[in-house]
Amino acid sequence: MSRVHPPSSEVATSVKRSRTLPGAGTLLAASAAALAAAAVVNTYRARKAEREHPPGGRFVTAGGVRLHYFEAGEGPPVVLIHGNAVVAEDFLISGVFDRVAVRHRVIAFDRPGYGYSERPRGSSWTAAQQADLLWEVCRRLGIEHPVVAGHSWGTLVALEMALRQPDGVKGLVLLAGYYAATLRYDVSLAVPSAIPLVGDVLRYTLSPLVGTALLPLDYKAVFAPRPVPASFLRRFPGELLVRPSQIRAESQDGVTMMQAARALRDRLPHLHQPVVIMTGTEDRIVDHESHSVWLHRRLPNSELHVLPGVGHMVHYAAPGRVAEAIETVAAVGSGAKPAQHAAPA
Repeated sequence: MSRVHPPSSEVATSVKRSRTLPGAGTLLAASAAALAAAAVVNTYRARKAEREHPPGGRFVTAGGVRLHYFEAGEGPPVVLIHGNAVVAEDFLISGVFDRVAVRHRVIAFDRPGYGYSERPRGSSWTAAQQADLLWEVCRRLGIEHPVVAGHSWGTLVALEMALRQPDGVKGLVLLAGYYAATLRYDVSLAVPSAIPLVGDVLRYTLSPLVGTALLPLDYKAVFAPRPVPASFLRRFPGELLVRPSQIRAESQDGVTMMQAARALRDRLPHLHQPVVIMTGTEDRIVDHESHSVWLHRRLPNSELHVLPGVGHMVHYAAPGRVAEAIETVAAVGSGAKPAQHAAPA
């Protein structure tokens, strides 16, 4: 059988294409090299961020988990629980920590996986699990009957602490919280980084780069409509937020947020402690009507403080009012008369 040979020009073109177009193996190798390089860069940046912002508090180990926390003051205890995509220093920078420490023993924890607190694998670290861990830490530190104040995602942990040990919490102060299990677009954005293996690759390669680029926009969104405070820009360790370890915690919390709110819904009427709910009318992260007003209607022992023109960062806009709310709850829980704060909001 005779063979038909292609013209010499076609042979030359075919050889040229095979030399200029990389194969699948070459593309895969190049992609792997790029991801490996990104992982090296992001690991270096994470270590650099930790060198530039070393832990400023203390450490305690409970349940096999090492947690970082800040503590100051003397008197009836107050526990401060931060939200997502921040660290415990958020309460220090806002001024709430120092105001409360004037009359109280105040403790602000880095939640598991945030700041310098560990977040061991093998657990989903739901709000309920974090509440159980904080109760164990409280026992270790000798903290009894605290007022618990939480901001944003931290309000879910605060509510779980009160519901899981009703006689242990003197009262709650809830700031700009998410309570009603409403749909959120940002949950879908958190899913990829929370997936095992896939999330590990993203957290060490693309996610830190994207997160760093978006930080200025995130700051504007949470403080809007007010400007980002100069003290926040100067002191807040934003580089810690985009480390692979903290991105894991942030994404897992984002994915479990709706589930945590649903788990609370039917148990809310059992809250008997005094509760102060604070929210801003211009909150662009959590709608105040759908969440804070919604919660107030379901808690007979709650007070609702709506701050006009204030966004999500209530504790920066009105740190004095937050401190007064904590003082009020502490006094009501103990039967004492609330102390008067001379400091402005």
